[in-house]
Amino acid sequence: METAVRNLLKKERVELVLKRLEELYPETPIPLDHKDPYTLLVAVLLSAQCTDERVNLVTPALWELADNPADMAKIPVDEIQRVIRPCGLSPQKAKAISNLSQILINEYHGQVPENMAALETLPGVGHKTASVVMAQAFGHPAFPVDTHIHRLAQRWGLTSGKNVAQTEKDLKRLFPREKWNKLHLQIIFYGREYCTARGCDGTVCEICTTCYPARKNPKKTKKA
Repeated sequence: METAVRNLLKKERVELVLKRLEELYPETPIPLDHKDPYTLLVAVLLSAQCTDERVNLVTPALWELADNPADMAKIPVDEIQRVIRPCGLSPQKAKAISNLSQILINEYHGQVPENMAALETLPGVGHKTASVVMAQAFGHPAFPVDTHIHRLAQRWGLTSGKNVAQTEKDLKRLFPREKWNKLHLQIIFYGREYCTARGCDGTVCEICTTCYPARKNPKKTKKA
């Protein structure tokens, strides 16, 4: 008599995700090229609706113009825009880079503040960007959630959140605080390699099929 195939319990899914991602990605290099908190902040801002690969192609020319707030504040906005145009949304991003550079000089002695609330007040810097900077520049526990992490968390049954804010809360509750920074990158790497937006619908990749072997239909995910 055949044993019925059962889906994993949430606790088992959490353990599987931690174990498998650690096996696949024991090292988690930061995908965006940078040399300090300021260049990381600008690179993350540029990555909105743009691939990390393209950002890394664009930033060397931008750093030639200026790689610190004092110098960047002197560069005309249209010159910044010209360099970053391949990243998309260049008018808004160029203005944000110029304005935040001026604010860093005027209010923070030219330094990127090591404070989530302060970061979120900077032009062009939302919660996700601030979380990435806190995690990757300063090493503070944070769990930045973009639309892809939001999608994977739903496919793996780790959240039923209707938006990235709820998904972030759920993931922080499920995973140990000391794992957040690394796990955020591990999920991104796995999503790009195995559980892509079009390549997996919750019934294809290894983690999806291991978590939900009895799942027959594609997993419909809620958009962020």
